[in-house]
Amino acid sequence: MCCRIIKIDNLNREELSPYVAKSEAELLHYYEPAEGIFIAETANVIIRALDAGYEIESLLVEEERQEIEAPAVWAKIEELYGKEKLAGLPIFVAPHEVINKMTGYNLVRGLCAVMRRKPLQSVSDFLEGKNRIVILYDVVNPTNVGAIIRSAAALGMDGVILTSNCVNPLARRASRVSMGTVFQVPWTVASAEEIDKELKEKNYITLAMALTENSIAPDSEELKGKQKIAVYLGTEGEGLPKNVIESSDYRIMIPMMHGVDSLNVASAAAVICWELAKKK
Repeated sequence: MCCRIIKIDNLNREELSPYVAKSEAELLHYYEPAEGIFIAETANVIIRALDAGYEIESLLVEEERQEIEAPAVWAKIEELYGKEKLAGLPIFVAPHEVINKMTGYNLVRGLCAVMRRKPLQSVSDFLEGKNRIVILYDVVNPTNVGAIIRSAAALGMDGVILTSNCVNPLARRASRVSMGTVFQVPWTVASAEEIDKELKEKNYITLAMALTENSIAPDSEELKGKQKIAVYLGTEGEGLPKNVIESSDYRIMIPMMHGVDSLNVASAAAVICWELAKKK
């Protein structure tokens, strides 16, 4: 297979800056005002991003993993875009110790890629034809964002909306933890005010996951037969703001045992997604 292999042993290349010198915020705004870039890590995540139509700009591969992880990615690029695209794609290859020094940590499975972001949909357009929506309100832990999106995809939710203060789903750790499902379930980002306005205008029943006395269980009969439902999940620790809880149509609390007061937000998301899927 014909590839443009570039052996590297130091950081002195501008093309390497997204891998080693840019924060997630800088990657997000890399081509501003156009959409930015993100780092996709592991062959599985890169292949799912390619299948979802994201454009690849370069690859960084550990020399020791070049014949193990990279061929499946190369084959997918050739399948989707042809041999010319693969032949012209910069593929940077370096020994493990060089990449570890560059990135500051072990590169998972020895492979990552720079990829272009796509434009985000407005909330109004995003909600068209969707009946089950998960809303992440200021969730800042990338592991939780990735895990929630994975549950939303696996358990049949129609989409995920994130408030502007959330970790972006294409952040390196979030997309990796999601196992690439960030490319399989639709999502968008908007302000809390815009999300609230559009949900009301489109007649969604809103649920707030909250530890309040006037809550109902996720399997409550009250939720049966409701066609359009959006469930709010709050930030780690503080949960949802009081105004979101009070303005929601229902408060949802998962019954706890053994003196445990609550679940991690990612675990709670899996429970409510499962129950909402059953009520479709």
